[in-house]
Amino acid sequence: MEDKITIIEGPPPVFEQVNDGWAMGLNEGPSLLIPALTRLRTFNGPALVERCYTAWHNKSSIHLHYRTEAGLEETAPILAARNVETPDGHVLLLWVYLDGDGVEYEIDAGDDEDQGDDFPDE
Repeated sequence: MEDKITIIEGPPPVFEQVNDGWAMGLNEGPSLLIPALTRLRTFNGPALVERCYTAWHNKSSIHLHYRTEAGLEETAPILAARNVETPDGHVLLLWVYLDGDGVEYEIDAGDDEDQGDDFPDE
């Protein structure tokens, strides 16, 4: 039986590009899978991390189950998990694999004050 962590309420997860060598090194296979990181607020992060470790110890897989912005159900295999305690509660860090065909990257130009000033005043 395949185990999963399901996002029941709240917005769809935001996935961040991963440039860590260890995560990129796990992507060996015939299909293009993109490692990504998502941060989820949760009530009991340690229990969710334990579920991941238990699945992996039993040589099983565990997936993140969520809804997209369009309301479609998706799953992503979880390759690593970590809980972080913050003043606002637990934050679950999940490194997942996303299907390379469906991944689009957004580029954040930052908060530069010069943004849009490609041509200085003459």
